[in-house]
Amino acid sequence: MPTISTPFTKDQLIPQEERLEIKRTKKELFIGIPKETQHQEKRICLTPDAVAAICAHGHRIIIEKGAGTASNFSDKDYSNAGAKITTDTAKVFSCPTILKVAPPSLEEIKLMKPQTVLISALQLKTRDQNYFNKLAEKKITALAYEFITDDEGRFTAVNALSEISGIASILLASELLSTGENSTGHLFGNITGVPPVDVVILGAGVVGEFAARTALGLGASVKLFDNSISKLRNVQNNISQQLYTSTIQPKYLSKALRRCDVAIGALSGENRTPVVVSQPMVENMKKGAIIIDVSIDMGGCFETSEITSHAQPTFNKLGVTHYCVPNIPARYSKTASIALSNIFTPYILNMADDGGIEHAIRMDKGLKCGIYLYHGIVTNKSVGEWYNLPYSDVNLLIF
Repeated sequence: MPTISTPFTKDQLIPQEERLEIKRTKKELFIGIPKETQHQEKRICLTPDAVAAICAHGHRIIIEKGAGTASNFSDKDYSNAGAKITTDTAKVFSCPTILKVAPPSLEEIKLMKPQTVLISALQLKTRDQNYFNKLAEKKITALAYEFITDDEGRFTAVNALSEISGIASILLASELLSTGENSTGHLFGNITGVPPVDVVILGAGVVGEFAARTALGLGASVKLFDNSISKLRNVQNNISQQLYTSTIQPKYLSKALRRCDVAIGALSGENRTPVVVSQPMVENMKKGAIIIDVSIDMGGCFETSEITSHAQPTFNKLGVTHYCVPNIPARYSKTASIALSNIFTPYILNMADDGGIEHAIRMDKGLKCGIYLYHGIVTNKSVGEWYNLPYSDVNLLIF
């Protein structure tokens, strides 16, 4: 009798037990939202409408009194939405899940319970090793929302806030041209018979794209610089309008800066933003011209830039007005809060439906990218290398 060849082994041909997926049970979440204490931080993670949606799904939310006031959301709004309002900060930080805009301070970490889930920004370059050690001592599982990605690998929260920064940079420039200390009286707009305002934008990322879109919408003449041809092409395709684009070459950049009324710095870098505009280039700019250095968060791309605050946002140097405030979206706290809330709400509801953070990060690769601490173990390579901390791949820790 001839032997029949088969790709299966003898063991594989034996009937096997059927393996059924264990049904995930919905988990009730208890979320604490404290009042932000970081300097100039006015935003809040959830709007009253988002709180109402989450509470309607059977979850509990406790909010510190006055947490939404700076974003024009009253305690009554949150109370009517189903949240509990408290004046006890320690009570808020005792919740199993903490939701914040800015990273918690060391004093706030002391108030947190062991095994807490923390969702906030990380602001990697502003932390220190002790910060991560304190979180690790309490076995905290921490997610940084600026690391969370969507299905296409884009940083969801960062892009939303960058859109705000790009639009805001043009609105701020328009205001400073007309009412600033060193104002020239120019009006953004394509007025018949009047030359338009000339805008130079450094960087063709999300900030640069939305700055260009806004400036063009106001009738300005825009010149966009970036060393990535693909980024420049994407901006042109997305805006559906031809505009002057160039790689960052000193000759062309210097010429454009001499003629411009507004210069927007929107470059980014791995560690520090590259300085592409030297002091001599700034000296040759028009008197009364405006520099908005959006990239000041990462050092700035103008040599003359110095960090300013929302209280005193500008300074005059070499006859040019500089606006170098980090965290521009905080100035538009209500819009920024709504943008963040739109991002957080689906993640929170999905997290509950999946049975908690453990199942959620198994199911959602984008959410898993946000994990930088898992039960006290550092899981983010950037954090580990920057602060010389041992780190493990999160995929090796999740069973």
